Amino acid sequence: MSIQPIKPLEWVASSKKDLLSMPPEVIDVFGYALHLAQHGGKHPQAKPLKGFGSAGVLEVVEDDDGDTYRAVYTVRFGNALYVLHCFQKKSNKGIATPKQDLDLIRARLKLAQQHAEGDAK
Repeated sequence: MSIQPIKPLEWVASSKKDLLSMPPEVIDVFGYALHLAQHGGKHPQAKPLKGFGSAGVLEVVEDDDGDTYRAVYTVRFGNALYVLHCFQKKSNKGIATPKQDLDLIRARLKLAQQHAEGDAK
């Protein structure tokens, strides 16, 4: 068994501050999911985010005290794991991710790509 190098975490925009403002139990679940991803694994609650093509953009969903929290990250860029967005889902339109959050994730994915390409040069 070969040992995978640990991918560094890169926090895009306010994603780290947003994560740290969540309940401790949610932080634990998301932190563990990110830790697994850094080591090349996948948390059982990590699923590909719809609308982003392949499984390169993943979402972890956790419920706490009647509220739903989400963390979105990408493993699309080989040099690092980019945390794109951490948020409390406030929409009451079922399980769909609100458009404003999807737009934010798309914009931050572009920032992560630019960062990754800058590192590769």
